[in-house]
Amino acid sequence: MTKNEQLIERREAAKIGGGEARIEKQHKQGKLTARERITLLMDEGSFEEIGAFVEHRSISFGLDKNRVSGDGVITGFGTVHGRLVYVFSQDFTVLGGSLSETHAAKICRVMDLAMKNGAPIIGLNDSGGARIQEGVVSLAGYADIFYRNTRASGVIPQISVIMGPCAGGAVYSPALTDFVFMVEDTSYMFVTGPNVVKTVTHEEVTSEDLGGAKAHAEKSGVNHFTASNDVEALRQVRDLLSYLPQNCDENAPYPTVNHYTAAKTEQLKTILPENNQMPYDIKKVVDCIVDDNTFREVHADFAKNIVVGFARLDGRAIGVVANQPAALAGVLDIDASRKGARFVRFCDSFNIPLLVFEDVPGFLPGTDQEWRGIINHGAKLLYAFSEATVPRITVITRKAYGGAYCVMNSKSIGADLNYAWPTSEIAVMGAKGAAEIIFKKEISEANDTNAKWLEKEQEYADMFANPYRAAERGIIDAVILPEETREKLIKGFKMLEKKAEVLPRKKHGNIPL
Repeated sequence: MTKNEQLIERREAAKIGGGEARIEKQHKQGKLTARERITLLMDEGSFEEIGAFVEHRSISFGLDKNRVSGDGVITGFGTVHGRLVYVFSQDFTVLGGSLSETHAAKICRVMDLAMKNGAPIIGLNDSGGARIQEGVVSLAGYADIFYRNTRASGVIPQISVIMGPCAGGAVYSPALTDFVFMVEDTSYMFVTGPNVVKTVTHEEVTSEDLGGAKAHAEKSGVNHFTASNDVEALRQVRDLLSYLPQNCDENAPYPTVNHYTAAKTEQLKTILPENNQMPYDIKKVVDCIVDDNTFREVHADFAKNIVVGFARLDGRAIGVVANQPAALAGVLDIDASRKGARFVRFCDSFNIPLLVFEDVPGFLPGTDQEWRGIINHGAKLLYAFSEATVPRITVITRKAYGGAYCVMNSKSIGADLNYAWPTSEIAVMGAKGAAEIIFKKEISEANDTNAKWLEKEQEYADMFANPYRAAERGIIDAVILPEETREKLIKGFKMLEKKAEVLPRKKHGNIPL
């Protein structure tokens, strides 16, 4: 056999990973192989592998007789939508995708290249965890990855796709990245598995209920995007990348073609109910303003009282943050504050302008919220907006009450432009509660207290439950008709595209974590 033939044979052996039997088992579980996933993720024919012949160095517990080229992870680079990306894809057919010293070194290698060349890093996770036969060196390998995740944060986009098990220390790398995708029924994440939970707390729980895609999408907020299968997950990743810049020094791609259905403008005239106590879906407002079919919601199943996501406005990528009156009346609570703050900070890190739709009656009251730290958690959203230097525009559609008004990108915390619809109510609190406090004595002394209360409530509403007091003080830049919103926003973001703002010199701030 010639040397060239030896090379070809080695390449073919590396491609089959743990062997045909294990590949077939992977398929029976509804999962693609590591290489199939890369093929679907990357532009056709663009992937270039690095480290295909790397093998582990361990000789303990019989590992010296079980060496496979690649050592359970495929690493390399290629393009998505014609733009450079780096990727690692763990191969569960090789020793359960377990992380060894060399497996970790391969991942660190592509992470270092991604940082040097300013391009996104995508991790396709499918691993049984640390390779316990290697002991502490496998744990050190995880730490090496965590360190790089932290260094890369805010420098390049980092995306984690959970496509199988991800347990123990392995979960912290995805947690340090910007976005986590999970696949229903085949992926799960937890620090300690069901068996340990049963031993320690005596709780009976399945892997899916403990750390499946649904649990992390709805309860913990760890999961940003849920897919029904591997193919859909990879399609979602490709779509998300089209909204993101390559790194913190660039802007998001600016498509030359965009579509907007003019009839949507007319829908804005009737989208808000006449009764200001009635709910409506803020996502319908967003869809009527942004380019057709471009809104991509993030964290759709978590903290539904706030909506965050990416969209395009006249072709430009923007980040959208909006109170959702259709869920908990749009109040801010702990989860909504965390969700909003994380998204705002991501957009600010990567030069994505922020558009805020505000309809917020306040913070959620109650002992549960207070005792669990709504003060600190609410301050996270306040901090995130206050430190953001990207272009920021707020549109107040209806209620803007109290401290929650301040938090939702108000002029006083650095918003560049603030617009209000004629239906907006900008006040310390709602008219009913305000009347009860301000006119308490007059109401109590009246013959008909209910009638007096209604009279005073209307008096307060006429004075404050409108946008004009704020406009008189310059706190609102303009009161606009709903159907004017898109045009105003396009012109506003165009005006702000060269915005330059420098934060005070410091190592970093101390966000209220």
